[in-house]
Amino acid sequence: MDSTVLDDLDAAAFLQIWQQFDPKDHGYIEVKQVDAFLQSMLGKSGMKSEEEPEDRIRGLRERLESSRDVTADGRLQIHELASLMLSEEENFLLLFRRETPLDNSVEFMRIWRNYDTDSSGYISAAQLKGFLGDLFLQHSESVTADRLDTYSDTMMKMFDRDKDGRLDLNDLARILALKENFLLKFKMDACSQEDRKRDFEKIFAHYDVSKTGALEGPEVDGFVKDMMELVKPSLGSTDLDKFRKALMRHCDINGDGKIQRNELALCLGLKHS
Repeated sequence: MDSTVLDDLDAAAFLQIWQQFDPKDHGYIEVKQVDAFLQSMLGKSGMKSEEEPEDRIRGLRERLESSRDVTADGRLQIHELASLMLSEEENFLLLFRRETPLDNSVEFMRIWRNYDTDSSGYISAAQLKGFLGDLFLQHSESVTADRLDTYSDTMMKMFDRDKDGRLDLNDLARILALKENFLLKFKMDACSQEDRKRDFEKIFAHYDVSKTGALEGPEVDGFVKDMMELVKPSLGSTDLDKFRKALMRHCDINGDGKIQRNELALCLGLKHS
């Protein structure tokens, strides 16, 4: 691996730091911000190097200056820094996610269920192409057939570990990772009852995409996916389905195949008014 590629730094971590320096998502930062940006990156990467931090930053800056194409107004594009600091795989993920940002897990699970029609937990290479086409369409982006082929072929090459021509739920969740698991914003056990009720309303509204006052279909899937990822980062379709069935069995009190707002409140130990 190139010595400029940082240890333990993935696309998600890179984006998290990038957003601190480019909060309006222009796709570039000013050259004067580079040292602070590199310092943040080194801290995030775990600093697995015998070099002193200052020397490592100097080396990264020199490598960047020798390879980059700074615009006339002194701006540095995200792809220039990403290509310098991330592995080929993580660099691909970062640039792809910027083109197709997911709003929430409900969006991801709706598309996944549409293609994993037999609930096998896998989609084929041909299904992946359709999956990606739908994703671009949902974001009102036109994509050529050639570009779709490139994305599909690259993803299969990178993530089809056992070369069986298919990807599982965990692969797609990693490729299309959200900026942040929505549930990470909340610490239910550390709040007063009133705080928990307020947080619950925010959580329910986030997953109730249809605004019907009940979670159903991919809305339940999205909630389950985020819940599971809090305790089990490696997510399998079988595990998700088991947890979903358990949640429905426990929370769907009236047996209508949905989770009403008051039903979920009771499941989470809240008195819903």
